[in-house]
Amino acid sequence: MESDRIILEGMVFFGYHGTRPEETTLGQRFVVDVALELSLRAAGESDDLAATVDYSAVHRSTRAIVEGPPLKLTEAVAERIAGAVLAEHPAVQAVQVRVRKPNVRLDDTVLAGSIVEITRRR
Repeated sequence: MESDRIILEGMVFFGYHGTRPEETTLGQRFVVDVALELSLRAAGESDDLAATVDYSAVHRSTRAIVEGPPLKLTEAVAERIAGAVLAEHPAVQAVQVRVRKPNVRLDDTVLAGSIVEITRRR
Protein backbone atom coordinates (compact mmCIF):
# COMPACT_ATOMS: atom_id res chain seq x y z
CA MET A 1 0.00 0.00 0.00
CA GLU A 2 1.28 3.44 -0.92
CA SER A 3 1.65 6.09 1.72
CA ASP A 4 1.64 9.41 -0.12
CA ARG A 5 0.81 12.83 1.29
CA ILE A 6 0.40 16.39 0.13
CA ILE A 7 0.92 18.90 2.92
CA LEU A 8 -0.18 22.51 2.72
CA GLU A 9 1.56 24.18 5.63
CA GLY A 10 1.14 27.58 7.18
CA MET A 11 -1.96 28.93 5.44
CA VAL A 12 -2.72 32.17 7.32
CA PHE A 13 -6.21 33.66 7.46
CA PHE A 14 -8.10 36.16 9.59
CA GLY A 15 -11.30 34.98 11.25
CA TYR A 16 -13.78 35.69 14.02
CA HIS A 17 -14.08 32.29 15.70
CA GLY A 18 -14.12 31.89 19.46
CA THR A 19 -16.15 31.96 22.62
CA ARG A 20 -14.89 35.26 24.00
CA PRO A 21 -16.55 38.49 22.84
CA GLU A 22 -13.25 40.02 21.71
CA GLU A 23 -12.58 37.00 19.48
CA THR A 24 -15.84 37.46 17.62
CA THR A 25 -15.60 41.25 17.34
CA LEU A 26 -11.88 41.94 16.89
CA GLY A 27 -10.99 38.67 15.18
CA GLN A 28 -7.55 37.07 15.00
CA ARG A 29 -5.11 35.17 12.83
CA PHE A 30 -5.54 31.45 12.26
CA VAL A 31 -2.76 29.29 10.86
CA VAL A 32 -3.93 26.12 9.13
CA ASP A 33 -2.02 23.05 7.95
CA VAL A 34 -3.78 20.43 5.83
CA ALA A 35 -2.25 17.03 5.02
CA LEU A 36 -3.94 14.94 2.34
CA GLU A 37 -3.42 11.19 2.03
CA LEU A 38 -3.91 9.84 -1.48
CA SER A 39 -2.00 7.94 -4.12
CA LEU A 40 0.32 10.27 -6.00
CA ARG A 41 1.69 7.60 -8.33
CA ALA A 42 -0.40 8.59 -11.37
CA ALA A 43 0.43 12.27 -10.92
CA GLY A 44 4.11 11.51 -10.49
CA GLU A 45 4.22 9.31 -13.57
CA SER A 46 2.05 11.51 -15.82
CA ASP A 47 2.93 15.02 -14.60
CA ASP A 48 -0.79 15.81 -15.00
CA LEU A 49 -2.63 18.08 -12.54
CA ALA A 50 -5.85 16.15 -13.18
CA ALA A 51 -4.22 13.09 -11.55
CA THR A 52 -3.78 14.81 -8.19
CA VAL A 53 -5.43 17.43 -5.96
CA ASP A 54 -5.19 21.07 -6.98
CA TYR A 55 -3.62 22.88 -4.02
CA SER A 56 -5.44 26.07 -4.96
CA ALA A 57 -8.82 24.38 -4.57
CA VAL A 58 -7.94 23.17 -1.05
CA HIS A 59 -6.67 26.65 -0.18
CA ARG A 60 -9.88 28.29 -1.44
CA SER A 61 -12.10 25.92 0.58
CA THR A 62 -10.02 26.42 3.71
CA ARG A 63 -10.09 30.20 3.29
CA ALA A 64 -13.87 30.21 2.82
CA ILE A 65 -14.33 28.36 6.10
CA VAL A 66 -11.82 30.29 8.21
CA GLU A 67 -12.84 33.68 6.83
CA GLY A 68 -16.52 32.72 6.76
CA PRO A 69 -19.26 32.82 9.38
CA PRO A 70 -17.92 32.70 12.94
CA LEU A 71 -17.94 29.45 14.89
CA LYS A 72 -17.45 29.12 18.62
CA LEU A 73 -14.90 26.30 18.60
CA THR A 74 -11.63 25.80 16.78
CA GLU A 75 -12.68 22.14 16.71
CA ALA A 76 -15.66 23.10 14.54
CA VAL A 77 -13.41 25.04 12.16
CA ALA A 78 -11.13 22.00 11.77
CA GLU A 79 -14.09 19.65 11.29
CA ARG A 80 -15.57 21.79 8.54
CA ILE A 81 -12.25 21.99 6.70
CA ALA A 82 -11.81 18.21 6.87
CA GLY A 83 -15.37 17.64 5.67
CA ALA A 84 -14.95 20.02 2.74
CA VAL A 85 -11.70 18.38 1.63
CA LEU A 86 -13.22 14.90 1.70
CA ALA A 87 -16.41 16.07 -0.05
CA GLU A 88 -14.63 18.01 -2.79
CA HIS A 89 -11.73 15.63 -3.50
CA PRO A 90 -12.80 11.98 -3.89
CA ALA A 91 -9.22 10.77 -4.39
CA VAL A 92 -8.29 11.87 -0.86
CA GLN A 93 -8.48 8.89 1.49
CA ALA A 94 -7.70 10.78 4.68
CA VAL A 95 -7.12 14.36 5.74
CA GLN A 96 -5.32 15.78 8.74
CA VAL A 97 -6.21 19.35 9.68
CA ARG A 98 -4.30 21.45 12.17
CA VAL A 99 -5.73 24.83 13.19
CA ARG A 100 -3.60 27.16 15.31
CA LYS A 101 -4.65 30.29 17.12
CA PRO A 102 -1.47 32.24 17.90
CA ASN A 103 -1.25 34.26 21.11
CA VAL A 104 -4.20 32.89 23.04
CA ARG A 105 -5.23 34.70 26.22
CA LEU A 106 -6.39 32.56 29.13
CA ASP A 107 -7.39 34.67 32.11
CA ASP A 108 -4.22 36.65 32.97
CA THR A 109 -1.86 34.50 30.87
CA VAL A 110 -1.00 34.69 27.18
CA LEU A 111 -0.03 31.40 25.56
CA ALA A 112 2.09 31.11 22.44
CA GLY A 113 -1.00 29.56 20.91
CA SER A 114 -3.51 26.75 20.91
CA ILE A 115 -3.76 23.96 18.35
CA VAL A 116 -6.57 21.64 17.34
CA GLU A 117 -5.55 18.71 15.17
CA ILE A 118 -7.95 16.16 13.70
CA THR A 119 -7.71 13.30 11.23
CA ARG A 120 -10.68 12.10 9.22
CA ARG A 121 -10.78 9.08 6.90
CA ARG A 122 -13.24 7.82 4.33
